[in-house]
Amino acid sequence: MSEFYKMKIAGLERKLEKFSVSDKLDIAAFIIFGDVELTVAGVAELLKKVPDFDIILTPEAKSIPIAYEAARQSGKPYIVARKGIKVYMRNPLDVSVTSITTQHEQHLYLGETEVNLIKGKRVLIVDDVISTGESLEAVRKLVNEAGGIEAASAAFLAEGDAADRDDIIFLEKLPLFFK
Repeated sequence: MSEFYKMKIAGLERKLEKFSVSDKLDIAAFIIFGDVELTVAGVAELLKKVPDFDIILTPEAKSIPIAYEAARQSGKPYIVARKGIKVYMRNPLDVSVTSITTQHEQHLYLGETEVNLIKGKRVLIVDDVISTGESLEAVRKLVNEAGGIEAASAAFLAEGDAADRDDIIFLEKLPLFFK
């Protein structure tokens, strides 16, 4: 039988299903895919909190709806840091990352076209959840290597100790569930 954690995000109540990531830890999974109501409301609230920016950058894949909606509401473009090199990506920048949900090393890539869009621009980094901060650090490294300037790093949720950080903007705290 599934267990759930109830919370409010941008004034909307949601039930997040709990999943085990180890024999000592469960997480409440926040899946934004398909939740248009929450995407629209959450982005509206997040954009009230962030400073001026020129372009949005998000890691593939769960936060793409957030980046898209932030672009739609702000009128600013967005870029996705890809998890694989595509044939249309010239001279890709490559950084590695290990996050709590993937549990193995992955890579994030930006092609030359995206690098040129970021260079010299104020970049708003968006994600769905910031937990250990590993994915965020990888995206920050991409921004730096591309010659961009981080305007802010923002997420709908800050999980566990991430809620105590002062270098991120978020809507709500998401607890970790220790067994």
